[in-house]
Amino acid sequence: MTARIIDGKIIAAELRGRVAGEVARIKAAHQLIPGLAVVLVGSDPASQVYVRSKHKQTQEAGMASFEHVLPEDVAQADLLALIAQLNRDPAVHGILVQLPLPKSLHTETVINAIDPAKDVDGLHPNNAGRLAGGFAALSPCTPLGCIILTKSVHASLEGMNAIVIGRSNLVGRPLVQLLLNENATVTIAHSRSRDLAQLCARADLVYAAVGKPEMVRGDWIKPGATVIDVGINRLPAADGKTRLVGDVAYAEALNVAGAITPVPGGVGQMTVACLLVNTLRAACAIHGLPKPAV
Repeated sequence: MTARIIDGKIIAAELRGRVAGEVARIKAAHQLIPGLAVVLVGSDPASQVYVRSKHKQTQEAGMASFEHVLPEDVAQADLLALIAQLNRDPAVHGILVQLPLPKSLHTETVINAIDPAKDVDGLHPNNAGRLAGGFAALSPCTPLGCIILTKSVHASLEGMNAIVIGRSNLVGRPLVQLLLNENATVTIAHSRSRDLAQLCARADLVYAAVGKPEMVRGDWIKPGATVIDVGINRLPAADGKTRLVGDVAYAEALNVAGAITPVPGGVGQMTVACLLVNTLRAACAIHGLPKPAV
């Protein structure tokens, strides 16, 4: 048996298309253009590529895109002043500060300064707390993408056994809450969990977000399980270059799983698409409009 490949590229493109349709609808009905502001500190090449991609996809969806690039040595007070300005700006409905920030800046203070209603990364304590309490909240984009990918395989996750390997605030913890909201039975594990292979073997849904290349082996996977690989790791390749691998040993898992996301081409594609979803939802909520159909 070879697993079905969950094509994040196709699913993300469909989602962006639905977002563009909803943006066009609220523009026509309410003269409202959702706006996303992205703040980039420094000149990290990977972050620059990511920000360019966000800018392009935001504009393609018919939204307004605002980019703010600050020098690596920007004072924290200046960054906080920019965030305060964006909080007040009625044209901006979503604010995203690209992480990681330089070590001279205090990340928690910066995230806490963002208006929770515009926190499209879903990292503000208000949104994290609401999500943990089972209330409506802006959710981090990557976990949201993981749920959408899983639902491309299973119409309902109710009663399924899920394991989330990784407990970061960006992926693992919010993903657990989203799975609970779907009525799945969830185990949260991490690199120090005992008998991790046995915990995995019971799971219908496996989410690997631990940041260790190919840590989850094929013989850990329950036959027919759905595997969502959040990891993006660079390993040396034979030609002196590097290759991208996930947190799952893909070639091994391919012969056991029922469905699996590739790396690249899986979860990563969904993150920006879900950022557009969050910006659209934030714009509607701020203006008292019904939740959009995405």
